[in-house]
Amino acid sequence: MISREPTLERLAIAKSLLLTPFGLDESHLARALSEIKAHQVDEADLYFQYTRSEGWSLEEGIVKTGSFSIDQGVGVRAVSGEKTAFAYSDDISEASLLDAARTVRTISNAAQTGRQKVPAKKIAPARALYQGLDPIATLDSTAKVKLLERVEQAARAKDPRVAQVMAGLAAEYDVVMVARADGTLAADVRPLVRLSVTVIAEQKGRREMGSAGGGGRFGLAYFDDDLIAKYVGEAVHAALTNLDARPAPAGEMTVVLGSGWPGILLHEAIGHGLEGDFNRKGSSAFSGRIGQRVAAKGVTVLDDGTIPDRRGSLNVDDEGNASQRNVLIEDGILKGYIQDSMNARLMGVAPTGNGRRESYAHVPMPRMTNTYMLGGDKAPEEIVASIKKGLYATNFGGGQVDITSGKFVFSASEAYWVENGKILYPVKGATLVGSGPECLKRVSMIGNDMKLDSGVGTCGKEGQSVPVGVGQPTLRIDGLTVGGTA
Repeated sequence: MISREPTLERLAIAKSLLLTPFGLDESHLARALSEIKAHQVDEADLYFQYTRSEGWSLEEGIVKTGSFSIDQGVGVRAVSGEKTAFAYSDDISEASLLDAARTVRTISNAAQTGRQKVPAKKIAPARALYQGLDPIATLDSTAKVKLLERVEQAARAKDPRVAQVMAGLAAEYDVVMVARADGTLAADVRPLVRLSVTVIAEQKGRREMGSAGGGGRFGLAYFDDDLIAKYVGEAVHAALTNLDARPAPAGEMTVVLGSGWPGILLHEAIGHGLEGDFNRKGSSAFSGRIGQRVAAKGVTVLDDGTIPDRRGSLNVDDEGNASQRNVLIEDGILKGYIQDSMNARLMGVAPTGNGRRESYAHVPMPRMTNTYMLGGDKAPEEIVASIKKGLYATNFGGGQVDITSGKFVFSASEAYWVENGKILYPVKGATLVGSGPECLKRVSMIGNDMKLDSGVGTCGKEGQSVPVGVGQPTLRIDGLTVGGTA
């Protein structure tokens, strides 16, 4: 449901934090935008942001660091054709607004003559996917420290081989407001929390690590005892599994990816290649391929910013467009790209609600939200049982991709060697190497266990980081190259 109602409520919060304390109102925003529009530009916007964040970390049983920060500022942008001019300031005032406006309008050398019509004010329609609460205030400092201590105690009690425990808690309250030259006003209030645990297990002089955690757009009460036990169980299991791991074999083989977080492979290998800017410039392996088969039958990939309470979800994007559920690949056929306003305009399509920026000091660009593949009809046990000789990778560390060629490299943090359908032993040091467009064509079995990650993803692009979600079912990919250590 997209309506204007939630926006009105959020606008009131945004104005109380971002305009009123600095003696500004909407008339000042309109004046700054008309300063820019005195020159011929295609688009212009003001992006105000207030961010309060807090972080706690525990190591060796004591809280080692506690941090608290407040940041606020405004970014001013003008777009003419493919050119963008951008200025930002952490000083929110009428003078700095007008200075920034005059700076960015120089992108167009043609000054407009004659009168300009002032556009009517439009409240941007938005979604209501999460509560506009301040998550930092949902627990006091003592309770936050106790939460981290509970994580540590649970991890040490899990197994005597646990030698070290590190736990971290982060919370952020982010309020944004967008004013566009076409009269549109939009606002969002974005809570974000995350709990993480890392354990180091030791046995016979060997040390291995395991990590887990999660979060989303809600308060800190989300992290109850059951969830702590789940995260701790996953982290300890990963560390203990790796204590028994053997070097991974190398070569081309069948690889089965587990459900959930392994969707990071989709995000990197496919998702980035479907961002509008790379395709407009023709630098993506998927450029010019809409309507063509780019994946096996049964493969449907979505970017969906509309899932309630999820880390990657947005009520409106950072340009004031409502988030959408975008089908990128349907049954193996490429359907579309994800767009911000500028790329959408230049490509002659509608924005998809994917204009995102790290902060007021950055320009927006097309970015993913929650990217996942829909499930199929196979039981995960059946997929693993189908492996004659190959790898079953259930968790990943990082990965990277070359957009132009589509080639990616991923390191598996938890993986098993399988022969004749039987899991024989864990392996360590496996890296998956391949090409995004090619590997999707080699998907031969799709599980019925689609799940999203636990809420830990951060995506980097051109030096900007934003929170994202990933997900997938268990997948069998035939003939993937594994770089091993055996």
